[in-house]
Amino acid sequence: MEVWEAIVLGLVQGLTEFLPVSSSGHLQIFNTLFGLQGEENLTFAVAVHAATVCSTIVVFRRELLQLIAGFFRFKWNSETIYISKILLSMIPVGIVGLFFKDSVEELFASGLLVVGCSLILTAILLAFAYYARPRLKENISFKDAFTIGVAQAFAAILPGLSRSGSTIATGLLLGDRKDQVARFSFLMVLIPILGEAMLDLMKGGFHPSETGISAFACSWMINIVKKGKLIYFAVYCLIVGTVSILYSVI
Repeated sequence: MEVWEAIVLGLVQGLTEFLPVSSSGHLQIFNTLFGLQGEENLTFAVAVHAATVCSTIVVFRRELLQLIAGFFRFKWNSETIYISKILLSMIPVGIVGLFFKDSVEELFASGLLVVGCSLILTAILLAFAYYARPRLKENISFKDAFTIGVAQAFAAILPGLSRSGSTIATGLLLGDRKDQVARFSFLMVLIPILGEAMLDLMKGGFHPSETGISAFACSWMINIVKKGKLIYFAVYCLIVGTVSILYSVI
């Protein structure tokens, strides 16, 4: 992988990680365009994911400090409950990481057909979430947290299925408030990505240059969810997914 290719891929990852358009799918698309193949691509993806986690910590630093402070009071308070929901949401993706890692790597090397189909699935989820009638629950329940975690696990398996798109869409379809589900979606990914990155960072390296653009994308995405503008990304995913499928079969 050339230096300029790594820079481009880092910028693509930084911008798309928090937008509901699938960073893994876009990395696969650019890998195909650049003619890059092999395990190096997956390792690079894990490494740049670690950098985007840093931007999440920056954007949600106050919330994280409040959660940590509440947790270490060692009481069953609102912060402890919230952290428990995040831990519960991590179980599905943890199972995928432990038992299906090889299958995931094979899917990430399967080309643009899987990416295109997954992007179209992302578009469908975003469209359903956009047109769904909100029930506006007061808080994300433990059941909802686990269901959102299942959505995250599917996104971890399928390159092209947006993690933020699938988790936020699932939360909205369950009737959770836009601001709450966006916050939960971004916080629930911290530990899984950091855990995976720690295993591969020594091989893949660290790419902090994308952290600034990731922080921008994270803040932008929160505002998009609050304003209910997900339909535009549904159209985008539909177009890119269709082009990817056509490219793979021609």
